[in-house]
Amino acid sequence: MTLTDSEQRLIDAWLDHQWLERGLSRHTLESYGRDLRQFGQWLAAHGDQLARCDRVALLSFLADRHAEGVGARSVARQLSALKSFFRWMRRENRIAEDPTLNVARPRTGRPLPKTLSEADVSALLAAPDLDDPLGLRDRAMLEVLYASGLRVSELVGLTLGQVNTRQGLVRVVGKGDKERLVPLGEEALHWLERYRREARPLLVGADQEVLFPSRRGSMMTRQTFWHRIKQLAVRAGVQKPLSPHTLRHAFATHLLNHGADLRVVQLLLGHSDLSTTQIYTHVAQQRLEALYEQHHPRSGT
Repeated sequence: MTLTDSEQRLIDAWLDHQWLERGLSRHTLESYGRDLRQFGQWLAAHGDQLARCDRVALLSFLADRHAEGVGARSVARQLSALKSFFRWMRRENRIAEDPTLNVARPRTGRPLPKTLSEADVSALLAAPDLDDPLGLRDRAMLEVLYASGLRVSELVGLTLGQVNTRQGLVRVVGKGDKERLVPLGEEALHWLERYRREARPLLVGADQEVLFPSRRGSMMTRQTFWHRIKQLAVRAGVQKPLSPHTLRHAFATHLLNHGADLRVVQLLLGHSDLSTTQIYTHVAQQRLEALYEQHHPRSGT
C-alpha cells in the first residue's frame, strides 16, 4: 500500500521542521522519513491513516515489528521518530490526541562498539597499493581517519580549506553543524602531504576543493569509501566484522587504552554528551581484563 499525497506532504513538512529546529543531518532525516513511511504504509494496509491512527493501531504495528524479528534498538528508533512526529502533529492541531503518549520505548542494552586491535589497524593501514593514486589516497584517508576519529561522512566531505598542515589541525563540521578542531599526528600528516603532492593532482576534477576526490574527481560517497575499506580488510587479512565507524571506534578505544582522559576523547569525537563516550570505557576495560588474565602471575590462567 502507498501513502496518499497529503500524508507524504505531512511527513515532508515534519522533516523540514526537524531540519530547521534540530539541524539533523540528511542521513538522519532520510532514516526518519523511511520510518514514517513504513508506518503509514502499514496503516494503509489496515485501512487506516496517519492523521486518524490511535494508540491501539500503534501498539499493533510495534507488535508486528517484534513478530517480524526486528531488533529492540530498531523498534526503539522507529518509535522515537513516531513520538516526535505525533507531538509535532498535536502542537500543530492536526490531531486531537497523540497516540504515542505513554507508550514506553522498548528496553535496549547498549551494545559495545566493534573495534580492531592495534595490530589489525596496522595491517589495514598497510593494505593499500601505494603505486596506484587511488591506493595512496586510501592510505591517507585511513591514516587521517584513525588519527582523528572522524565520522566517515565528515572524512569524505573534507575540503582543502578545512586542513591546516602547518598546525596539524582539521576543522570539522559535525552533527548539528557544530565545529570542532581535531589534531592530526605526524604519521597522518606525512601521508596526507605525500598524497596531496603525488596523487591528488591526478584525481582532482571539477571540484577543486574536495580533499579526497573519487575516481571521477568528485566528492566520494560514504558508501564508496565503506566498500574500499571492506576490500582493503580482505587484503589485510582482518577477520573481525567491520562497520563504517570501525576506525573511529578503534581511535577512541586505543586512546583510552593508552591513558587518555575520557573528556578529551569526548571532545575529539564531537560527542555532545559524555555518556555517549563512556561506552568506550567498557571496551577498554575488557582489554585490560584480558591483559590481566594473560600476563598476571596470579590470574589463575
